[in-house]
Amino acid sequence: MTPLEFDARHLWHPYTNVLEPGPMHLITGADGVWLTAEDGTQMIDAMSSWWCAVHGHRHPAIIAAMQSQLDQMPHVMFGGLTHEPAIELGRKMIGLLPDGLDRIFYSDSGSVAIEVALKMAVQYQMAQGRKGRTQFATIRGGYHGDTWKAMSVCDPVNGMHGLFAGALSVQHFLPRPQIAFGQDWSEDGDLNGLNALEQLLEAKADQIAGLILEPVVQGAGGMYFYHPTWLQRAHEMCKAHDVLVIFDEIATGFGRTGELFALHHADIAPDILCVGKALTGGHITLAATVTTETVARRIGESEAGVMMHGPTYMANPLACAAAVASLEQLSVRDWRSEVAGIAAQMTQELALARDLPGVADVRVLGAIGVIEMEGWVDPSVAHGLALETGVWLRPFARNIYCMPPYIISSDELSRVTSAMVSLVRGMS
Repeated sequence: MTPLEFDARHLWHPYTNVLEPGPMHLITGADGVWLTAEDGTQMIDAMSSWWCAVHGHRHPAIIAAMQSQLDQMPHVMFGGLTHEPAIELGRKMIGLLPDGLDRIFYSDSGSVAIEVALKMAVQYQMAQGRKGRTQFATIRGGYHGDTWKAMSVCDPVNGMHGLFAGALSVQHFLPRPQIAFGQDWSEDGDLNGLNALEQLLEAKADQIAGLILEPVVQGAGGMYFYHPTWLQRAHEMCKAHDVLVIFDEIATGFGRTGELFALHHADIAPDILCVGKALTGGHITLAATVTTETVARRIGESEAGVMMHGPTYMANPLACAAAVASLEQLSVRDWRSEVAGIAAQMTQELALARDLPGVADVRVLGAIGVIEMEGWVDPSVAHGLALETGVWLRPFARNIYCMPPYIISSDELSRVTSAMVSLVRGMS
């Protein structure tokens, strides 16, 4: 049995039907923006391996940091013990985050970081004597992960988890903000969608622990970019009712939108922030939930007294060392110029798709390029063409998109945009 035959017979890939798994490629190497298949064929990782590898694969500084940490201590529990990589990473993160976000809870994946954030919000409300505040508000079109509570705040129809609707906690879903990023803002509450939030808070704030959303960019829920002013107004409304604001920046953090964090587009800080993916430059899994001293102290003063969570691999030293090295790269490289250059080139080259049949929209923000189709896109088509085009794309729903590493060259990026436009033409 060949490796690919064993894979098809025994391994279960994400969002895959084992009866019809579709094309599969055996990858034997990754370096920079390139993936190498078993036959030596190379293709550009236009996905940054699910949005993580912002510095490219096998970045020498990150690899060196991990190798050094391997020789010293790959792992030690974080309960009752600590270590320098976790402390140094904490220092660097606090130095990058808005003032006030200064209490860090490490975890091992983005979904878990969301679970921690939701627990924090409920424990905070309970510490205030508000034991009825156990539900959450969010906006339609969002995606926050695949674990149980995280699924409950994903879009109930298009958030990939509609199948579980009867088993999940019932949450409060607001209309997706209708004013797109870059459009003129309107203070009309019906037009901007904020009247719905105001009405919800007036009627049910006593049931709601927090408002959770992806700031500015809704990722796996549809790659929709909305107006930052919506966040500012929503933040003000939630503050008036002591409903905590939770930002999920697992996909957008560390430069992807052109700002270090998407929250900077709105110039506000949430009560709780979740980060992951690019935190380690895509070299190993790590995530974090960051909150304020106020929230942390309230939980400390509560009946439980402790944060009721503790992942086995929390603050894994190897992952923390990789994250320290990744954040150092953001400080020594001009990532802003890299991302701005990617945005300008994608804006120009993806514009070719605007007038093609079946295209609903083309949009770019930072190092995110999206061609939205009018109908569903079969990802297996892109997978099957990957070796031929030399570009790895993974469309979802109605979106053909890319989120390439920031180090991608102009010629390499042109190959990516050309592959995206060719895929659109092939669907016509």
